[in-house]
Amino acid sequence: MKQQRGITLTSFLMVLAVVGFFLFIGMKLFPMYQEYWSVGKAIKSVANDGSVPTDPNSIQRSLDKYFEVGYIDSITGRDIKVERAPNGGALIIADYEVRKPLLYNLDIVGKFHVEEIKRPAGAQ
Repeated sequence: MKQQRGITLTSFLMVLAVVGFFLFIGMKLFPMYQEYWSVGKAIKSVANDGSVPTDPNSIQRSLDKYFEVGYIDSITGRDIKVERAPNGGALIIADYEVRKPLLYNLDIVGKFHVEEIKRPAGAQ
């Protein structure tokens, strides 16, 4: 007599439910991380742009332009902290939190931190 092997319908549905749940979570998390990567890319671009002065207002205005073009809604240029760096440049810090609804009254919260040093004009 042959012995049957394989997965039952009930087991298959359970596996499908678990995989579906993780895909659902991934669909909620991916846009948050995609935006985080865009914020990092914008800050790096401003830090490497020699035409942007190292004063906080100029850096924040430049970042606002990058954020507008990149459809970044979770953070604005005013949320960016710009500190004086020891080399005369600027330390650009983005420390922010994104909260997205998951199910009913449950939310997913992502805390993100990006830092980049902008050297003064003419420095190598």
